[in-house]
Amino acid sequence: MRPIATDDLSDPENWTGGFYELLLVLGATDDARFDRAVRSLWRAADVRECRVGPGLVETAPGADAFTVDGHLRGTLTLPSGDRVVCGSYAYRYEGVDSLELHLPLGVLERTDDRIGGYPFDHRSGVESLAWRAPLDRWLADIAVRVYDDVPFERALIGFEIDEDADTTVDRRYAAQLSPGVNGMDYRPATT
Repeated sequence: MRPIATDDLSDPENWTGGFYELLLVLGATDDARFDRAVRSLWRAADVRECRVGPGLVETAPGADAFTVDGHLRGTLTLPSGDRVVCGSYAYRYEGVDSLELHLPLGVLERTDDRIGGYPFDHRSGVESLAWRAPLDRWLADIAVRVYDDVPFERALIGFEIDEDADTTVDRRYAAQLSPGVNGMDYRPATT
């Protein structure tokens, strides 16, 4: 039996289960800022490689890389030391640029049994914060490094973020970051 390669970009099992993501809402569409943000995000997360398309063709991270199929793929090292696949999508709608860095739940589950069938199994409530909180904090630190390079409006962290529905006052399914007086204001997920 061959060992599981969590950094194998061509293993479809690594890409299952949806995405746990860091979403950066950059603000009004600006091509130069968007390009800088892509490069800064990949640098801050220490993503190795940048591959695009079905043939996983190597390219440089940046705005132009999204023109191939809209999805960038690479690998990064989690705080646990596990090297895993990751990716980015760009959203440029209605005059607003957003950029995400995502970790497939399929690959995360291969590195941590606590993840199980999140967010659809019995361990997906508040108890999931045991593994989510450290991951959220790490992704927040990446966002802060990007912000130092390329200021943005806000960042959200969680499972397939819906930036309008996941951040109510009483229940936060997503961690949030926004610029504050003394740097970035971080509000962890509560649910």
